[in-house]
Amino acid sequence: MPPSLTTNELLELDRNHLWHPYSSMLHPDTVYPVSSADGHTITLEGGERLIDGMSSWWSAIHGYNVSEINRALEEQISQFSHVMFGGLTHRPAVELARRLLELTPPLLQHIFLADSGSISIEVALKMALQYWIAVEQPAKREIAVLQGGYHGDTFATMALADPENGMHTLFHHHLTPHHFIPRPATPFNHEWDDEAITPLQNTLEQHHTTLAALILEPVVQGAGGMYFYHPQYLQRARQLCDQYQVLLIADEIATGFGRTGELFACDHASITPDILCLGKALTGGTLSLAATMTSHTIASAISEYKTGTLMHGPTFMGNPLACSAANASIDLLCSRPWQSAVKQIEQELQQGLAPCSELNSVKEVRVLGAIGVVEMHKAVDLRVIQPLLVKQGIWVRPFGSLIYLMPSYVITTEALQRLTRGVVAVISSLASE
Repeated sequence: MPPSLTTNELLELDRNHLWHPYSSMLHPDTVYPVSSADGHTITLEGGERLIDGMSSWWSAIHGYNVSEINRALEEQISQFSHVMFGGLTHRPAVELARRLLELTPPLLQHIFLADSGSISIEVALKMALQYWIAVEQPAKREIAVLQGGYHGDTFATMALADPENGMHTLFHHHLTPHHFIPRPATPFNHEWDDEAITPLQNTLEQHHTTLAALILEPVVQGAGGMYFYHPQYLQRARQLCDQYQVLLIADEIATGFGRTGELFACDHASITPDILCLGKALTGGTLSLAATMTSHTIASAISEYKTGTLMHGPTFMGNPLACSAANASIDLLCSRPWQSAVKQIEQELQQGLAPCSELNSVKEVRVLGAIGVVEMHKAVDLRVIQPLLVKQGIWVRPFGSLIYLMPSYVITTEALQRLTRGVVAVISSLASE
């Protein structure tokens, strides 16, 4: 084995050769080497301890180094770490299916275990398209999607981002065009205005003969803007999709498993989608795994068609280690009073971030469940703001004009107060410059 790298050598190799998410190789962002992570704390190689406000991009809902999940991984790896899912099965995958069936609406009976959130969306799109082919309506091959959303970074999912203001406008001319609908005009806690559904209603009325599905992020649009909208929109969307025979795909990759205060964001409106996508927190943030769930009506139509199969099958589909982590994570979530924990986090985020509302540089502060967002009038400079946040002893990763917190459900009141105070201090310091 080569000799162990010093921290400086590690950083130099990283800077010269590793491409980080949404970064430049010529002008890379500053990165911080992690030596360990436990609970709500990330420890850097220099000894600095940072309170984590991101839950590893919203996935580590139980924090880090979780003994129950670690034990499940250790037990599984002593048996086998992976076998192909084609022609074989195993207990972790089947047990995960049982848990998901218990947690989700009865209509959703069939589960495709995918590698990642983006792939689960790809699978959902394939399900929708194959369904309409199977029922002899092949003209229904277009997708309706809300502006301001985000559904992944693969080519099919990039096409679901707003072509004018989304994250993937660079590739606009290379992507499949879709029907983009203005995001719901009524925010989450405002009085519902039924005019907010008019753009969707008009789109479905005009294009339902060619529309296969409507895809949306229920209640919370995540990486596309951290916008919270009224649950009544979901109820009306469900009604319209039924009326015009358009499938409803719910992307709960970011919102699933309690993040919004309900187990799933669709629960705010008591609706069941035709296809449900889950990911991120599914394994408690330990390994990449996602799930696409659908109804017997859709699954049977696809399976009875002349191909007889859903045309997708990743090499690492149903990985037993990831499934074991998911089983342990779901059991842990269900054994704890997560609802009251998320409610407490919501109240503390509201209190802690409230001072930001008084700053001229801040456009809006909004909180829902274990999500706190400070939207600035202008985009922040990550190279400037990130070191300032680290100096406060907190790990927060802003993007665009959004400085947001999605802490783990096990974060303490003291740690959350340090997080919010740190965010307020940094925003205040930038506003005074």
